[in-house]
Amino acid sequence: MDPNRLTRGTLGGLVAAAGAGATVLAAEVWAAARRRYASAGSAPPVEGDFGDPGGERLRLVMLGDSTGAGVGVTRTEETVGGVLARRLAGPTRRVRLAGAAIAGSGTGDLGPQVSRALLGRPDVAVLLVGTTDATSGTGLRAVRDNLGDAVRRLLAGGAAVVVGTCPDLGASRVFAQPLRAVVAWRGRRVAAASAEATRAAGGVPVDLAELVGPVFRADRAAYCEDGFHPSADGYRLIAEALLSAVDDAASERATLQ
Repeated sequence: MDPNRLTRGTLGGLVAAAGAGATVLAAEVWAAARRRYASAGSAPPVEGDFGDPGGERLRLVMLGDSTGAGVGVTRTEETVGGVLARRLAGPTRRVRLAGAAIAGSGTGDLGPQVSRALLGRPDVAVLLVGTTDATSGTGLRAVRDNLGDAVRRLLAGGAAVVVGTCPDLGASRVFAQPLRAVVAWRGRRVAAASAEATRAAGGVPVDLAELVGPVFRADRAAYCEDGFHPSADGYRLIAEALLSAVDDAASERATLQ
């Protein structure tokens, strides 16, 4: 997620269409882009080993934006990847967690991440991406093409792929109305395009907006202090929403090996 990219592309056609409300929207974009947000450098390393050292090894890699990178928390165990690794690990399974996600990334930035991820020969790849595409105005065709290519490359490299689509951007109160409604609308379109591309490429999409959006809207504690990136509680909610699909993918990979 990169709210600072709101100033580039998001309002190109939307401001023009807003007519009399264009000035208000532009002012809200300016204000949202200049808020202080948790820095990318504050995120913990998304890596480690979880579970019994003698168990069957599962290699799990996280790709995407700041949600995959864990911006907003300080401990590996609080990130989505950390929560998933702990839940997947057990007396018969050893999970090796690796992170390739970079804060601020959109679907167009996934290429180098995929290359780095494949170096570790992952069994399961989890992609969390879409927010930057929604806030920076990426075209939906580009979202489909970019994400579809990433999923196909990961599958060709031997990994099962789970994609958490764009979250409910209307839940964050850093966006005032009517900007919040505009960004939420863009997020829904990007999420739908991402789900379509993921399925077509052979991956498994998870609708995060539907599964955890209502909780993020109801409880501000799901966000960290900046009101935009998830807190430890928020990341745990996202991980729980992904867990079933990731566990199924892990079991599928174990069967094929």
